[in-house]
Amino acid sequence: MKYRTIGQNPETRREVSVLSLGAMRFGAVTDEATSFAILDRYVEAGGTFVDTSNNYAFWVNGTQGGESEALLGRWRRSRGVGSEITVATKLGARPLAPTTEFSKNIEGLSAKVIRESAERSRERLGVEKLDLLYAHVPDDSVPLQETVEAFAELVAEGTVGLLGVSNHWAWRVEQARSLAAAAGLPGYEVLQYHHTYLRRRTDRPTLRSPDGEIAVVAGDLLSYARAEPRLALVAYSPLLAGAYTREDEPLDAGLDHAGTPVRRAALRAVAKETGATVNQVVLAWLIGGEVPVIPLVGASSVAQLDESLAAVDLELTAEQRARLDAAH
Repeated sequence: MKYRTIGQNPETRREVSVLSLGAMRFGAVTDEATSFAILDRYVEAGGTFVDTSNNYAFWVNGTQGGESEALLGRWRRSRGVGSEITVATKLGARPLAPTTEFSKNIEGLSAKVIRESAERSRERLGVEKLDLLYAHVPDDSVPLQETVEAFAELVAEGTVGLLGVSNHWAWRVEQARSLAAAAGLPGYEVLQYHHTYLRRRTDRPTLRSPDGEIAVVAGDLLSYARAEPRLALVAYSPLLAGAYTREDEPLDAGLDHAGTPVRRAALRAVAKETGATVNQVVLAWLIGGEVPVIPLVGASSVAQLDESLAAVDLELTAEQRARLDAAH
């Protein structure tokens, strides 16, 4: 395994593995025994960065979420896991009532919600301190200053370490970080967005934004991360839920454009040259890029996880990387 440091403050920064394990389906889709086996294998391989959220996975059984956090709490207790494993969670997108639908009827990012939801996450995870806490989705109904100060209060109290943000416009992230810096408060240091090798259209309106896809790494976010190397970028769904390799998982409409076949051909060529799988090339491309990315991978079996773990040691040549970058 390889590692990198996220965060700047010596009191809150963490050394984490360059491959993160997503626990979104654990406790809802993936049964407890399988989830435990995947987590055990990840730790055995040197993995130290596990990701969840307080709303995972409400859409499966019509709940408000919390199943994933609760399972991780049981796993931590049964294995005696302590601070050596960084567990990241999120708040802000938990539905206000049981549902299977994604909607705008969610908890948001008020000071009251941030405090209460963080406390419930700590209880489910069985920890006194959340290593990394993300603002999951934006909340335009709450003054940004209130959100910034509420997160900072939890850091000051010692119940939260690092702060992160997910699925926000880049300008909104900078606005929040500027407010925090001006007030001498801790701000967002970790960014989590959807990112993969194939380029996704970002102009299509979504449930959260009529201006286009807010949750995807595009040029503005990449240039922001390049200009601010102290920020860590985490990429969720980098393997497109198996769509790179599975015929029964077709690419969604956001990837249906002329550039996709060209980049898929480049991927297949590099995979053939290296003897690696297409999925492994995608992960290696993310990890070793000019803007280094921490891929956040899911797994429904130990075998799936092992394929992703092997990507950490895959070193692409400069020529292969240049070819992948140039395909469009």
